[in-house]
Amino acid sequence: MTDLLIDSPTFEDRLRSVLPTDVDYASARLVDERAERLTVRRNELEPVFNEFDTGVMITIWDGGGLGYAATSDLSEAGLEAAVERARYWAGVTAGSMVTTVAPTDHPVGSYASPVEVTWDTLPLDDRIELLRQQSRLLGIDDRIVNWGASLVRRDVDQLLLTASRTGDAGRIEQRFRFVYPSLRATANEGVNTQTRTFGGHAFCGQGGAEVLGRYGFGDAASRVANEALELLTAPNCPTGVMDVLLAPDQMILQIHESIGHPLELDRILGDERNYAGTSFVTPDMFGTYRYGSELLNVTFDPTVPGQLASYAFDDDGTPAERQYLIRDGILERGLGGAVSQARSGLPGVANSRAENWNRPPIDRMANLNVEPGESTVAELIASIEHGVYLHTNNSWSIDDSRNKFQFGCEYGQLIEDGEIVGAVRNPGYRGISSTFWRSLTGVADRDSFTVMGTPNCGKGELNQMIGTGHASPACRFSDVEVFGGES
Repeated sequence: MTDLLIDSPTFEDRLRSVLPTDVDYASARLVDERAERLTVRRNELEPVFNEFDTGVMITIWDGGGLGYAATSDLSEAGLEAAVERARYWAGVTAGSMVTTVAPTDHPVGSYASPVEVTWDTLPLDDRIELLRQQSRLLGIDDRIVNWGASLVRRDVDQLLLTASRTGDAGRIEQRFRFVYPSLRATANEGVNTQTRTFGGHAFCGQGGAEVLGRYGFGDAASRVANEALELLTAPNCPTGVMDVLLAPDQMILQIHESIGHPLELDRILGDERNYAGTSFVTPDMFGTYRYGSELLNVTFDPTVPGQLASYAFDDDGTPAERQYLIRDGILERGLGGAVSQARSGLPGVANSRAENWNRPPIDRMANLNVEPGESTVAELIASIEHGVYLHTNNSWSIDDSRNKFQFGCEYGQLIEDGEIVGAVRNPGYRGISSTFWRSLTGVADRDSFTVMGTPNCGKGELNQMIGTGHASPACRFSDVEVFGGES
């Protein structure tokens, strides 16, 4: 790994020296990122991928205007040029901003991902051998026609410095360590092809090599392969209105698409209209709207150890704390940072986040969790007379207002008279966000509560790909339209 500028006092002094102190507010956000991707496909190692990326985003608020400028030229001259460009754009936008409220706080603090076993204690040869072992466990049958195992490790270090004409100054240092394991097996027989994965891409989080043990990566390959084979002979999922029990690795998609995106304040304000759509949620709903049944409790929680989007401050420097978005089914708060809160007059959270140094922060989901209930999974299964238990998302479609949706899953289990009676293939279900969550009739307890994430949520113009954290227990929904896709 290369030396990090975040660890250089000389560079920090240089960065501090170019920040203007004759403006309403100025910030410099340094991002140092390193990534490694290892993949073994069909027992063969693919080329090892390494990435190193460093740059700075300068932000200036002044005279009612806002300007950004990003640079990878980190010399004094390069940084000064970025400051001048940001000044220029702050002048251009003065008088035409939707909000003219500049930040006033200059926070000081730090954050570091909890790491039990540093990644580098597992040598490269050992990491590759681990993937070779998993690959061999996946390719156990001639009917498995494609399979692979991969590990991605990302280290992201950020330094945010602030200054203003008041003479105040802030400093926030945050160090993130991410691990993304993946397994996939595709089985084929005749015209029937089935794929089973290691939770899709959901079993990812912050930490070191212990993240693999946290999600049972070393024990999962045989199960993934056997379930892919099982689906070849399983009947098609039945079609009809019935109860569904969503496993945590399907709940995360349901949360993401039909709670997370609709509650983003910039989307509600219309910022995403021409790109990713709007929201069925309107500003007047906050405080009174019944989003779900009384069993639905949803939190924005950046404090969960090891969750993908845990942090102490967002990328605007706002301190992050746990907040209820939905409590006992009633909508209380949106997903919007300081700027969106000022524009809308609505309560929000510290979720102004940027993909990297070359993007400005926008409203993004972070850790968005459904809180546990009081039922066991066994009790929820026993309460279902006719339904399906759905695992692991593999397709999603939702309209521009994040309301009407149709989702498909990798693996289903038929439930009859309170018992699982066998696997079903090609399961799917559809609904309407504004009513679906009101059909929530059972929430499992903390024993099934699983902390997961979505590593590749896209949003914004220019597009930003970012990780979001989601955690949930298994949940039962009643009177859902279920269907089976023919193979």
